[in-house]
Amino acid sequence: MPSKFRPCVAALLQNAAGQILIAERRDHANSWQFPQGGIDRGETPQFALVREMGEELSLSAEHFTILQDRGGYRYEFPRQNRRWGKYIGQEQTYFLCSFVGPESAISIDTPKPEFRSWKWIKPNEFEISWLPEFKRDVYREVMRDFFQVE
Repeated sequence: MPSKFRPCVAALLQNAAGQILIAERRDHANSWQFPQGGIDRGETPQFALVREMGEELSLSAEHFTILQDRGGYRYEFPRQNRRWGKYIGQEQTYFLCSFVGPESAISIDTPKPEFRSWKWIKPNEFEISWLPEFKRDVYREVMRDFFQVE
């Protein structure tokens, strides 16, 4: 029986106008989220963040600066949708990052694309309804903790 949470990172990439980047999942239309991914064995959360930003958005460490991080955000997968066998959910460390690169550096046309589109929005424009039910409480916490958005 699975009993662990998969360690993950998530990026709150913010541009100079205070907007945050969200991306629409390739496998679920109208499902928008922050770039995120698992921490591989032997990686630090910071290293995993840089790797995930490259894999999902084609960005390198020179394109963003980490401003803040907070961990301990957990959600459980729905029972019928348990992933990675030994995990019951994910425990995420969120990184607030300042985007310092040219917008042309952002590309979701990657070797293993996860997103169909991306856009910048103001934090208060994020719609919880864009997420599956099991992720909503974590996103509410994150939006409150990082942007004081209820």
